Amino acid sequence: MTTPDLNLLITLDVLLAEGSVARAAQRLRLSPSAMSRALARLRETTGDPLLVRAGRGLVPTPRALELREQVSRLVQDAEAVLRPAEQLDLKQLVRTFTLRTSDGFVENFGPALIARVSEQAPGVRLHFVQKLNKDSAALRDGSVDLETGVVGGTTSPEVRTRALFEDRFIGVVRTGHPLSQGEVSASRYAAGGHILVSRRGLDKGPMDEALEVLGLEREITTIVGGFSAALALARASDLIATVPAQHSRNLRAGLHSFDLPFELPPITISMLWHPRMDADSAHRWLRECVREVCAQP
Repeated sequence: MTTPDLNLLITLDVLLAEGSVARAAQRLRLSPSAMSRALARLRETTGDPLLVRAGRGLVPTPRALELREQVSRLVQDAEAVLRPAEQLDLKQLVRTFTLRTSDGFVENFGPALIARVSEQAPGVRLHFVQKLNKDSAALRDGSVDLETGVVGGTTSPEVRTRALFEDRFIGVVRTGHPLSQGEVSASRYAAGGHILVSRRGLDKGPMDEALEVLGLEREITTIVGGFSAALALARASDLIATVPAQHSRNLRAGLHSFDLPFELPPITISMLWHPRMDADSAHRWLRECVREVCAQP
């Protein structure tokens, strides 16, 4: 069997990332003709055209789409193996890490994380951005270093994950609200006006499914995109917010919280990162900081 030319993996990775022979050639510092010859070799080796012309550009074939993440992972793993090990000096480290976090994370875990990072690595800055969806593209292209949230079916399979903690949903109302007095039954809970938290604008949540089993239905008065907004509305009205306990701990100050009168499965909050960062010692340190902060009671 002929030994494969592993250099073609790097070429294929760049071609699939750029979707253009000219841009790939520029990135690899090759002439367009040399890149065209490399593409011809790749087509012969894989038995697939990989990139086909569509109008004035090139589009990947189904086989190319299938290979893209696998090839990218192989190239990144190879680069990590060949990268020289460096002794991490946290006091000299100057770097900005971008963290895309789930709703409530910054308010509840941000202060402790910032304090820990500042003490150990004064030159490190944390840039928190809001997590509006579960698309993994930002982790893949490097615009986000670390992410927190619930791992779902839309999470890219290449992404690394590690569980941080389990959270559970609770009910929250203003002080003096009728539900702040006495036992909260499922019927009392369902009878009130409710705030539904949904980034995707859905009109039902897991609470509605649990109530349906009991033959009950709640009235959704309003829909908001985050837990912070839900709690702000609950604080200033008679509406009921249903939010994760840990993520809303600091945000619930001055409000009345109660256990839900029905069973809901807990949710696992994880951190997510791209495998290219596995061997990065500074990134490993940051992940450990996040893990330790989230483990604190």
